[in-house]
Amino acid sequence: MLSRVAETIYWLARYMERTQTMLQVVRIHYIAKQDEQHYPGWHALLHNYGDLSDAEIEAVAPFTARVLHHLLLDKGNGASAFNAIGQGRENARAVQDHISKEVWQSLNDFYHVIRQPEVAQQILADDPVSGIDALLRQNVLYIGTVQNAMPRDEGYTFLNMGKYLERALQTVAILQLHRAALVPAEAEAAGGPQVRYLLLSLYGYEQYVKTYKGQFSPAHALQFAVHDVDFPHSLAYALGQLVRFGERLQGRTVPEHYEQVRYLLGRVKTNVEYHRFTPDDAPGLDAFLQQTHQELLDVGDAFGTYYFGHS
Repeated sequence: MLSRVAETIYWLARYMERTQTMLQVVRIHYIAKQDEQHYPGWHALLHNYGDLSDAEIEAVAPFTARVLHHLLLDKGNGASAFNAIGQGRENARAVQDHISKEVWQSLNDFYHVIRQPEVAQQILADDPVSGIDALLRQNVLYIGTVQNAMPRDEGYTFLNMGKYLERALQTVAILQLHRAALVPAEAEAAGGPQVRYLLLSLYGYEQYVKTYKGQFSPAHALQFAVHDVDFPHSLAYALGQLVRFGERLQGRTVPEHYEQVRYLLGRVKTNVEYHRFTPDDAPGLDAFLQQTHQELLDVGDAFGTYYFGHS
């Protein structure tokens, strides 16, 4: 497979995984703000998913409709859901010979749904949750189509490498966004169901409740989000899948390049797998998340250098 094609498929998956996470994070944050009077404002999300200056964030943050427009629908925000879906569609268009017709059609449909005036009206005025749910349903259709109609060839390997690298990065970002829920003293001071909103943002609420019999605690939530290999959005699961799909490239790429990528993947996976958290060690948690984030970026850079021909 040409490196240009592999990179286009890889980024297609990253854009769509990022879209899925962003939609859920924004949806849960909106609900939390309706339910909890003292829930944090939109500043952190605008920093994560927007491109506004600090002064512009201060001006926009008090107005929910303007925040939702910037994060989800703003064509001028390079990180908005609108642009992520559009980029995913453009990548799919460029590699139509290497993906199934059904995958291309599902992405094309997704793009046209987010452009519908009725969806924008729901998100910005009538019922933001229903509007976001309409987009999430399209995302589920895309995921299901990939699973059922994508050939299990080299393109599928790069698709999943992009998907799981982005998922690991997004899980780190969500843990940083909800840091207050993970430090017992800070979670108690906040006085709200912070852990529940963290789990909902990670699509993990129901599985957590079943695993821990409904007992919510920062320590359990951290263990679940980082180490639980049965939870699809945990760091351990995402990294396990990343290593699994990375191994499929053995013998298909230059051996030295494969070994370099394999080393970096093994480093971040091992660091996550064997890290143990100390209760109320906020600096230790921050350091772990920053280190993991940097090591994941190093993996992404290695893909670019060794598989996609970046200099």
